[in-house]
Amino acid sequence: MNNFRFEILHKSKISNARVGRIYTPHGIIDTPNFVAVGTNATLKALDSQTVNDIGLQLMFCNTYHLMLQPGTQTIKKAGGLHKFINRNAPIITDSGGFQVFSLAYGTVKDELKSRGQKKLDNSIVKINEDGVLFRSYRDGSPVLLTPESSIQAQKDLGADIIIPFDELPPYHISHEKLKESLERTHRWEKRSLEYHLKNKNNQAMYAVIHGGVNQELRKKSSNFLTNLEFDGFAIGGSLGKNHQEMFELLDFTIPFLPPDKPNHLLGIGDLNSVDNVIKSGIDTMDSSHPTRCARHGLLFTNSGTKKILNSANKINFEPIDKNCDCFTCKYFTIGYLHHLFKAKEMTGYTLATIHNLHFMIKLMSTYRKLILEDKI
Repeated sequence: MNNFRFEILHKSKISNARVGRIYTPHGIIDTPNFVAVGTNATLKALDSQTVNDIGLQLMFCNTYHLMLQPGTQTIKKAGGLHKFINRNAPIITDSGGFQVFSLAYGTVKDELKSRGQKKLDNSIVKINEDGVLFRSYRDGSPVLLTPESSIQAQKDLGADIIIPFDELPPYHISHEKLKESLERTHRWEKRSLEYHLKNKNNQAMYAVIHGGVNQELRKKSSNFLTNLEFDGFAIGGSLGKNHQEMFELLDFTIPFLPPDKPNHLLGIGDLNSVDNVIKSGIDTMDSSHPTRCARHGLLFTNSGTKKILNSANKINFEPIDKNCDCFTCKYFTIGYLHHLFKAKEMTGYTLATIHNLHFMIKLMSTYRKLILEDKI
C-alpha cells in the first residue's frame, strides 16, 4: 500500500515555478509551500492544535533530538509521532545527519539546539563507512548513528516523509574531501533506501542531493540518486555563502531532477529567498526563520518587518496588520504585544509566532495563485 503521490496542476509559462499537490497518509500538501520546523516535536511556543487551526500542512521534526529525548522507542509506544503530538496532518523527519555533522564542524545554529545544549569539542568520536559515533549532548553517552539506525528511528517515529542518512561537509572544504564525502553519502543514502524498502511502513523517502557549490558534483549526485527508487528529492548540504550563489545553484541543479517528483529545499525559507526559490521550481521548503523571528519580536507584514520593541509601538493600539485575519491580529494590538515582549511574557512569543506562521501560509497561497495566473 502506498498513499504517497505527487501531481502537478500547473507549470508557469514564465519561470520554473509550479503548482501541485503531494498526497500523504495524513493529508494533502499544496505546493509550493512553507514547512515550519518543530525541532523537539513542537513548534516553539505553539501546541499542535493551534498549529492545525492556523493551517500548517507540513511540519518538520528533528530525528536527532527525538532520539536523545524522549527516545524514538518511547514515541513508538505512544503510537507514533502523529499520536504523540496529536497532529493529524503530514510530518517530515530528517535523518539526524545535519545535527551530528554540524557538531563536528562547529556550525550548529542555536535554533536547532535544544535549550541548554552545550557544544562538546569531542562530540564526534568516529566517522567511518559504517556511520558516525558521537556523544549525546544530554549525558555524554556514546550513540552510533548509521544509515540503518537512522531509518529505523524514523520508522519508529512514523513520519509521512523521511530522509536518508547523509554527511554534511562545511562550505570551506577541499575538492578532494568534498568528493570523498559525496561518494560516502551516496553509499549511505543507498543503504538507507534499501533498509526503507524492506518495510516502507506507508512512508515516502526523499533523497538528498549533495555536492556543495560544485556544479559538477551536484550533477553527479543528481544522476546517481535519480536512478534509485526515491519518492522525491531534497537539496541539501552547503548552498553557498550568499543568496545569489544559492539561487544559481538551484537553477543549475533542479533541471537534473525528475519533473514528476516533488523537490524540497532543506533549511531555507527566509523572506529574502522565497521568491527566487519558488521560481527555480522548489515545491516545499523548511525553515525555523519565521518562528525564530517571532520570538525576537520581528513581525512579518506585507509592508515589511515590524520590530515590536520599537518604542513607538507602546501606544499603538492597532493590530500588527489591518489586512491580516490571524488570531493575533483579530484580538490583540501592537501596544499589547509590545508590553508582553518588554515584560518577557511567554504569551507574547505565542501570539507573535501565530502571526508569522499565518503570514507564511497566506504568502504561499498567494504564490500558488500567481503561478496559476502565470504572473511569476
